[in-house]
Amino acid sequence: MIIEDDTEGIDSLKKYFFQTKNLGSVKYFLDIEVARSKKSILLSQSKYVLYLLSEAEMLGCRSIDYPIDMNTKLLPD
Repeated sequence: MIIEDDTEGIDSLKKYFFQTKNLGSVKYFLDIEVARSKKSILLSQSKYVLYLLSEAEMLGCRSIDYPIDMNTKLLPD
């Protein structure tokens, strides 16, 4: 049995399974903040990171440049 290309049927299935709605400009997507300007788009996860720090009760912690001394040698033991 040979099945020929049915572009009309395929298009109909695509429209049925992949219905999309235009919800306007996106502000957050998968915990990534999307900020737009006339020249660029900025993606940021700062709100999500603040949420994680809050959950871990680490909002008051100070940051450091390197979490471990650059000259530290780790041993297999």
